[in-house]
Amino acid sequence: MTSVAAADHFSRCAGQYAAFRPRYPAALFDWLAAVTPAQDLVWDCACGSGQASVDLAGRFHRVIGTDLSAAQVAHAAAHERVDYRVASAEASGLPAGAFDLVTVAQALHWFDLERFYTEVRRVLRPGGVLAVWSYGVCTLPADRGDAELQHYYREVVGPYWPPERRLVEEGYRGLPFPAPELTTPALSMRLEWSLAQLLGYLRSWSATARYEQALGCDPVVDFHAAIAPRWGAPENRHPVSWPLSLRAARLAPPLSGPDAACPSPR
Repeated sequence: MTSVAAADHFSRCAGQYAAFRPRYPAALFDWLAAVTPAQDLVWDCACGSGQASVDLAGRFHRVIGTDLSAAQVAHAAAHERVDYRVASAEASGLPAGAFDLVTVAQALHWFDLERFYTEVRRVLRPGGVLAVWSYGVCTLPADRGDAELQHYYREVVGPYWPPERRLVEEGYRGLPFPAPELTTPALSMRLEWSLAQLLGYLRSWSATARYEQALGCDPVVDFHAAIAPRWGAPENRHPVSWPLSLRAARLAPPLSGPDAACPSPR
């Protein structure tokens, strides 16, 4: 997240974000490790509460996660190979030519893209990769309340989504990219959730937080009442699915000879 306004969308719900945001599929991180020149160092930009950072640390030796929201960083999941910092996407303060991979999960729509891509080129080592991804609107099985879920997303809190949300729904396909793109795998996200997990996830949405701030009531309460008869026992687990869109590019060719020594992050 870049602007103060963008950070504020999530600072108010940082605890819910950390507790209920879905994790990304293992196949995503396996692919990222396979296409990078080495598995030494990753910059996870706009890391939020570390949903991607921790999984990246399972494939790379060290991850630096940055986010403009101090509240998000304060809730980030601890990991011995992840270093969290408060910093902007366009002026990270990270060393030049040190990173094998830069990742952005569900946040590219907040950035000043020209400045961010300049920063990415500065911090990547030769052959380094930029990878960005987003996930769209989740779905439930039709008999478990998907109509109610879509109504909540589009009609109840729909007016409280920032305009940038449209870019997420489009999988960032309308945003410029700084280099010819790599062929990426088809990916999706699917989890088995209890009703409490689904409700917690809805409360992590920035639109839910903005609705509550504007109207002084929690919209999830009415959604809970509407979906409960279809869900069955609250502890029942039902599949929740999201489409996942991935874009990636190699921003500079690898060095022809042995790699030059890379500076260590300060």
